[in-house]
Amino acid sequence: MPWLIKSEPEAYSFEQLRKEKRTAWTGVRNYTARNNLRAMQKGDLALFYHSNVGKAVVGVAKVVKVAYTEDTDEGDWSVVDFAPVKALAAPVTLDAMREHPSLKDMVLWKQSRLSVIPVTQPEFDAIVEAGSPPKAEPERASAAKRHAKAPTKAK
Repeated sequence: MPWLIKSEPEAYSFEQLRKEKRTAWTGVRNYTARNNLRAMQKGDLALFYHSNVGKAVVGVAKVVKVAYTEDTDEGDWSVVDFAPVKALAAPVTLDAMREHPSLKDMVLWKQSRLSVIPVTQPEFDAIVEAGSPPKAEPERASAAKRHAKAPTKAK
């Protein structure tokens, strides 16, 4: 199952995750978000969303260690370890996501304050596609254009 995880870029950015290559997702203090962390499986993918500043999905991370107990005196909280998969070629802004027809039923719109949110596979795919570079023209078509003869003048 894919997910969306939020972080303020000043606190922890996707670039920082890429630099560190792995992080423990600590500090989640909402029971629903904690339960979402606990539902994650090793290998699950997550859209990395910069909240507050930027308000955009900027990359993809994956779960490399499932939920374990966070070392805190604050109660029964969990941590999941993530590693970066890839940065998106272009950020997918919150406004662009709102306008995308296949994203109209995202949990994000109903529970916008949650920092860990499930997404459907079609939602995940649509966001990754929106942040990917435009698809190149098929090789066969571009080769045909290169070899096409210029029109000749009638005599």
